[in-house]
This record gives sequence, C-alpha cells and structure tokens, in this order.
Amino acid sequence: MEERDLHYASVLRTRKLTVAGIEPVVVAASDDDADVQLADAIRALMEAPQIPELMFDLLDGLGKGVAVCEILWDTRNNHWMPRDYEWVDPRFLKAEKPTLRQFRLLTDDEPVDGVPLTPGKFIVHQPRLKSGLPLRNGLARLVAVMYMLKSFTVRDWWAFAEKFGIPVTVGKYGPNATEEQIRVLIDAIASIASDAGCAIPQSMQLEMQETASRNNGGALFREMAEWCDAQISKAVLGQTMTTDNGSSRSQADVHNQVRMDIVRWDARQLANTLNEYLVRPYIEANYGPQAHYPRVVLRISEAEDLKALTDALVPLIDRGMRVQESELRDRFGLAEPDEGADVLHPVSAGMPGDMAMNRERVALNREHPDELAQMVDDALRDWQKTGEAFTNPVLTLAQECDSFDDFLKRLPELQETLNADDFALQLAEVCFKARALGDTAHA
Repeated sequence: MEERDLHYASVLRTRKLTVAGIEPVVVAASDDDADVQLADAIRALMEAPQIPELMFDLLDGLGKGVAVCEILWDTRNNHWMPRDYEWVDPRFLKAEKPTLRQFRLLTDDEPVDGVPLTPGKFIVHQPRLKSGLPLRNGLARLVAVMYMLKSFTVRDWWAFAEKFGIPVTVGKYGPNATEEQIRVLIDAIASIASDAGCAIPQSMQLEMQETASRNNGGALFREMAEWCDAQISKAVLGQTMTTDNGSSRSQADVHNQVRMDIVRWDARQLANTLNEYLVRPYIEANYGPQAHYPRVVLRISEAEDLKALTDALVPLIDRGMRVQESELRDRFGLAEPDEGADVLHPVSAGMPGDMAMNRERVALNREHPDELAQMVDDALRDWQKTGEAFTNPVLTLAQECDSFDDFLKRLPELQETLNADDFALQLAEVCFKARALGDTAHA
C-alpha cells in the first residue's frame, strides 16, 4: 500500500518522522552515583548514529501493527555494545495461535510454526492505536477500504481519460469517392495520431471533435479521489487541515493540537519499547540485574507563541510583577550579553505633556523595594568577604578541638582576638543607605 498510494505513504511518513526526529532524553533512576553512572551509559548508547534509523524502523509498526528489529551485538569486548539494528521483514513473523499476541520468527528449519524471538536479541514494538489484538491495530487495516475505493476510482478515471480525453478525428469524403480515396483518408487519420500531420485531397475534410474533458467530465472522479485522501489523512494524522491547500492558518493551528496529541502518544509508546527491549538488556548484559533502571524519555518540544507571551507579560511587569530575566532569555533563546558588548536599550515613547503622569507612574512602579533588593544583594556580596574574617578562625578552632566542651572553653579567648570594626562599619553604611532610600521614597 505504501508503494502504490503516494498520499498514504506521505502522511504515514510524516507521522513517523515527527516522532523519529525527537532527541532521546535519559533520566536516571535516582541521584545515587551508581544510578547516575548507568544513566550516563544509556545516554552514550542513545547518542549512537543508528538510533534515529532504529526509531524510524520501529515506527513501521504504525502501519502494520507490529515492527521487529534485531540487535546485532558486538561481543568482542567484555562490554557489549549494539553494532547495528536490522529491520525484520513482517513476512517472516507469525503470530502464536493460542493468543495471537506473541510473534515467532520463521526460519529455514521452522518455516511453518517458526521459533520464539530470543530475549535480548529483538526489539518488538506494538503500538496501541485501538484496543484489541495487535494484528488488527495497524493503520493499513484502517485505511484499506479507502485505499481500495481510491484504486477503483483512479482506474476508472484513467479509462475515462483514454476514452473521452483524446480528441476524435473524423474524416469526411464525398459520395463519389473511390476505394482508393477512402483508403488515403484512413491512412491520413492514422498518421495524425503519430505525426500530427497528413496530406489529403482538397475534396476531403478532417475535423477534431471536442470530448467531454473540455466540459470538466473528470470532476466526479477527482472529487471521489480527494475525498478518499481526506479520509486517509484523518486516519493517519487525525486531521486534514495540514494536507489541504485551502486551509487557513488558524484552522491548521487548531488541528495541529489534535495531531500533537497523537505524536505524544506515539512517543510515549516508543519510549516504553526502547526501555523494555533495549535499555534493560543492555544494562543486564554489562552491569547485571538492577532494582531500578534508567529511563529513555521522548519529550515533545512544541512551538510557543512568544508574541502572546510578551503581550501578557508587559502589563504585569508595568504593574510591579517581578520576572526573572534568565527565564525569559531561555524562553526566547537569547544569550546573556558579554561584558562590554553593545546591547539594545529601551526607547522612551512618552510625550512631553505626559511627563508628570509618567513620573507618577514610574514612582508607583519603581518604589524602593527594587533598589533596596539591589542594595541588599550588593551588601551580601561584600559581607561574604568580610565574614570570612570571623568564620574562618571559628572553623579552624572547631577542627582543632577534640570535644564540644573544649570548643566552648576556648571560644571566649578567640573572641577577644577578632576585630569587628570592618563588619560594624559596613553594617552602618547599609543602614544609612536604607534610611536615606526610605526618606527619598516618601518625600
């Protein structure tokens, strides 16, 4: 079906590539060193160049209901690594008769019943598109009827085009024409089909009759084929807007949300397959069985409407809401400016007549808490340097003492040697600045 119907192949490939293009993220089971080490090993495994192709081959199960890939292990070293992944043709798979849920591999020795799939050797992906048997879950089964109807429609369309799409050449001869003249006219009609030109006596005529194609005779077949394509798009993508030419942007945005729900579901199921059939065997083969295993997660990065975010934040910031600058830089993908770099500055848009009103609004929006917070941050940075003169001797004394009682006994002696002049002076300066800032704000 994928090789004969271009539309079905296109929408199915779109759904596959949407998930196969996601970069895997590895999450450790815990913050323990052993679990972090296992997560690093899986992260290196997921960075192999064969992983995107493996994900694409496993997503072949969307159309067929099941996809199997064989792991080609490199066992030459003590640390086993997958050398490559080979897609298994579904024609060599057979469902077990009792349950029809497990699959066996047909071999030369067992061409009828097949052999069980070796654990740790094969990756089996069975996407759940609907409840029921895996054999009935494939999208190909869902679109089979539309594929059949479209095939019949296109076949009849070509037959119609062959019959009515080519102009009919009519030759006319007089009642007194001889057999030789009639034969010349017939030869002329035949030569027009191949050479588009002929020579006939002046007494004869050739006319090109218009056909039904000039009157849009194939519109019915086109509408039927396009309707079948629309139904296939609904089955595979969950919508038709992104495949229609006349759809508006707003309609496509709404329908893309439905499509992203399908992508998230496909990504979740594919991640579960990788964790069960690749991550777990790899860990057990190289590190032994574990109580908990790292997980591979396929996270969907959806496009964010940054203009809507800006329009929503500007009024809130003007009313005094504090927003972390680094978070907004990450959302917009902007880097922190380097020291001394040329940066953009805001341009004041206020009119001269509005200066008093603007000054009042600035006073309300930029009250002393912002400047006070900046002053406290500066003081804390200076206090860290000043405080080391107090904390370092105390820490040294604590390390030298053998007991807490000994520490308390020697602490008064240490206290007499400490100089608090710098600390007191800095504290006085900060208090003075805070008092001055408060008096200015309430003046």
